[in-house]
Amino acid sequence: MSLMAMVLTLPSLGILAGAEELPPTDPAWVNEVEAVVRKYLQTHPEVIVESLRELEERRQQAEVLRSQKLIDSRTNELLNDPASPASGNLNGNVAVVQFFDYRCGFCKQVADAVSQLQRDDENVRVIYKDFPILGEPSIQAAKAALAARKQGKHLVFHEALMRSEHELTKDSLLSIASQVGLDAGQLEKEMQSPELQSILDRNRILGNELGITGTPGFIIGTNLKLGAVDLYELKAQVLRARGQYRE
Repeated sequence: MSLMAMVLTLPSLGILAGAEELPPTDPAWVNEVEAVVRKYLQTHPEVIVESLRELEERRQQAEVLRSQKLIDSRTNELLNDPASPASGNLNGNVAVVQFFDYRCGFCKQVADAVSQLQRDDENVRVIYKDFPILGEPSIQAAKAALAARKQGKHLVFHEALMRSEHELTKDSLLSIASQVGLDAGQLEKEMQSPELQSILDRNRILGNELGITGTPGFIIGTNLKLGAVDLYELKAQVLRARGQYRE
């Protein structure tokens, strides 16, 4: 029984016998109720734990609803920004939007799961939101990946950066670019485009508005998942977005 339910049933149980005849505003009534409640809590401490758990559950539910409404209001920026690279089935019925940093260990950890998801589910579209939060090298890596789109090799370059175990310096970025068939000289030139910084700025503002404070962050349907997730969880979220998931 919750604390509130317990208090409301005190009169019917006869616990407040004498005070029941007093108006609720009478100090004597208030004092007696407080005494009874205090004694009850001392002998039933689990009520406090239950009440705190219920309060936390309500808080979490309210936060989920707030997040879902916010995501829903940003659907166009999330799903229809032509500046955001995408892979998989571009006409798929579920989009997996990933906010990531190329120097983020957890992002690298989950990269294989994202790739496998696209191989296993032919109706998934993955949208890449570069979200460099780990300093200037991360910004340069993001710009390099965005610039690789000009040569039609974003995905292969993206996956190579995620696999790389080396520090992503300018030299290493250009070396990896050459290894995957990019024109490194052209890439270096296109990395200087002010348009790329504008894309990163928009992603940063969008991510901050959605409550993404670290990487990776995934938005699937109207659900936000923060941190590294495995393939099973990604697939579960996709099924939820389709309304097909069964607990």
